[in-house]
Amino acid sequence: MTIRARTTVAAALSALVSLSLASCGTSTGAGGGAKGATVGLAMPTKVSQRWIDDGNNMVDELKQFGFGATLKYADNKPETQVAQVEEMIDEGVDALVIAAVDGHSLTGVLKKAAGAHIPVIAYDRLILGTPHVDYYTSFDNEMVGALQANYLAEEIGLINGTEQGPFTVELFAGSADDNNTRYFWKGAMDVLRPHIQNKELVVRSGQTALDDVTTLRWDGDAAERRMDDILDEHYSTGRVDAVLSPYDGMSLGIIKALKAHGYGGDGKPLPLITGQDAEVPSVRSIIAGEQTQTVYKDTRQLALVTSYMVNAVIRDKKPVTNDGTTYDNGEKVVPAYLLDPVSVDRSNYREELVDSGYIDQSDLD
Repeated sequence: MTIRARTTVAAALSALVSLSLASCGTSTGAGGGAKGATVGLAMPTKVSQRWIDDGNNMVDELKQFGFGATLKYADNKPETQVAQVEEMIDEGVDALVIAAVDGHSLTGVLKKAAGAHIPVIAYDRLILGTPHVDYYTSFDNEMVGALQANYLAEEIGLINGTEQGPFTVELFAGSADDNNTRYFWKGAMDVLRPHIQNKELVVRSGQTALDDVTTLRWDGDAAERRMDDILDEHYSTGRVDAVLSPYDGMSLGIIKALKAHGYGGDGKPLPLITGQDAEVPSVRSIIAGEQTQTVYKDTRQLALVTSYMVNAVIRDKKPVTNDGTTYDNGEKVVPAYLLDPVSVDRSNYREELVDSGYIDQSDLD
């Protein structure tokens, strides 16, 4: 994390600790007393290592408050997640923390949670179309997209006036049913759109609308197939200079397609390629000079902030938030606590990821 982010988190957690101490002994929630309460954790998938880490981190942090946890993964199936959440409600959990597979699919089951007086925290992905979500914890999602796009623009030479182009770029976005996708996209396109409009960047595929570039479930194979199609149809001559990819798993799929078309060999270097989540395979790829950049989101801090928030709501206290205007889910503006993401490339991966203990060096060797 940046120094500013660490300072902000430390200040917020100090306030949260004060709230927790002030409220000790309060008995609330579906299960009775706060100490020994159980929290339902609904995570989307085990396909991505980051969600495995998120689940484990949440369990560990909740233990520090004396809370038990029921952790379930939905295999990226909305109907499975709905059934899992309903089961946790029936079991009488004291709070729910949900990283939604599909932000629109939980309306009915969260009405049941509200009827049982179970508070709900949306974790990293905003839950949509329901008034029955109390808080949201995540990273500054527009900043994620802006970090990716600024990296491309700076490295290609458009910022600071070192180059004028035109350069070719292709655009990818995340899953259409994940609310974060539109925030990542907005942050990125606020940076890239002026360069596209003045022809410094050229999207040969013509695919510049969000609806044209989304990738269901953030699937790397789907991203690889789309990149294959783009290269076949629009790059029989010339080359692609940059690819906006919103997620590491997609980035690796895109690289596979590029390599199959001769990129990465003599005279045809790989384009600049962004990513997100600082997953080990992509960090290895960055070290190897293939993927160029990723956005690091310290999910340990996200679990820490969320666990303090859970502690507050179980004790009927108001948790600390730092954003009360941005995240409108269609039914309400959900109070949020947002952390700062960090851009990572070959120049700073060791400092940000290894020295901080987020990734073991042995995993990268």
